[in-house]
Amino acid sequence: MKKICSLVLLAAAMSPLAHAGEVKVAWQEPEKFTDIRPSNESKPDFQARVIKEFDQMFADLAKKLPDGYQWDVTVTDIDLAGDVRPFFHHTMNDVRVIKDLYWPRMSFNFDLKDAEGKSVASGKEDIKDMGFLMRLGIASGHTNFQYEEQMLYDWFKKQQRDKVFPTR
Repeated sequence: MKKICSLVLLAAAMSPLAHAGEVKVAWQEPEKFTDIRPSNESKPDFQARVIKEFDQMFADLAKKLPDGYQWDVTVTDIDLAGDVRPFFHHTMNDVRVIKDLYWPRMSFNFDLKDAEGKSVASGKEDIKDMGFLMRLGIASGHTNFQYEEQMLYDWFKKQQRDKVFPTR
């Protein structure tokens, strides 16, 4: 009997992790994006890291959707916060300069489907955060792209607040 109770409690504790919305992210010609230029690593490695971290951001957001929901996202452009400038020093690496003049921007298309596969929200988004340096906190703190993550989280939160996206 104790084993059954333990298993039921374990299943209940893990249910929020197992049941949530899912996301599929596609990247439309990232080599042509406005700015995913590296400052101190190779271009292919940096591009792969950007894609991996943004995929994780979208996955974290999808967990806030109800069970069975499918969110399809196609990223069409990214302009990271800051601007890459040459830095002439003994290392010969470039440096990303973060100033309020170079705010983060992102463009993507999305389609959100409910558990029956019916589209409940879709659109083309061009989001930006012109006040990104005025924020006190960051979305999660576990990404190298904190300004872009906060911008994306704010957009998602607004979709849920405006009842475009459902909440769990």
